[in-house]
Amino acid sequence: MYWFGLYHWRRRFRAVGEGLVVALAGVALARRRSDRASRALAAVAVALGGARAVRTLSTLTSPPPWRLERYKYDALARELPLADAGRVLDVGCGTGRSLVGLAPRLSGSTTVVGVDVFDDRVILGNGPLLARRNARTAGIAVEPVRGDAGSLPFASGSFDVVTACRVLHDLPADRHGDALGELRRVCRADGAVGILELPIVPERVDASPERYWRTRVGDAGLSVRTAARVPRRDGDEPYVVLVAAPT
Repeated sequence: MYWFGLYHWRRRFRAVGEGLVVALAGVALARRRSDRASRALAAVAVALGGARAVRTLSTLTSPPPWRLERYKYDALARELPLADAGRVLDVGCGTGRSLVGLAPRLSGSTTVVGVDVFDDRVILGNGPLLARRNARTAGIAVEPVRGDAGSLPFASGSFDVVTACRVLHDLPADRHGDALGELRRVCRADGAVGILELPIVPERVDASPERYWRTRVGDAGLSVRTAARVPRRDGDEPYVVLVAAPT
């Protein structure tokens, strides 16, 4: 069974705690005061605080930490020459969700490297051990490396395929160019760069997600070979898939 960690766990646990504090304050008020106004106020506090705690608890497993949703990774993987790649780098691998998603298309002889800052402030459990464990469950051996997308700790032209799945949008807009430039730098001249992104663009950008990322990819010295929109099963706007080659 996979375990990809709990997303936004600090914010959610804080909200649960705040809701419980309000509810407990209501209980304490009801015990100390017996007048009608105090009891009404206590009932409201218990109801609102309890509702917030329960509502937040229900989101702790969103997205479910054991679910992969392989279809979106496969939409990228089938456009990449993964079966023939000797070395593959996944940038922003986190707990290994993208590595697991790409695994069925990888050759058993491929060297797979995952790089991430491994910051557990957003995802509980985000670290090399969990990335390695999930990849092993998927049948691949991965070498997790701690590093930043804007300054990858690898020599130029080190990888046949470089991927970045749902990670670039998390970077500040003024760092998109640096990160894409690094993807290009570590990719072989005859290799491929694959990007899977959420339909998100920076504030005050008047462009569709596909157009925005195509432009940024081109500005980084990459030539887009494939561009596709992947419908999401939750009905939200489609994911963006781009496959490009160094120019």
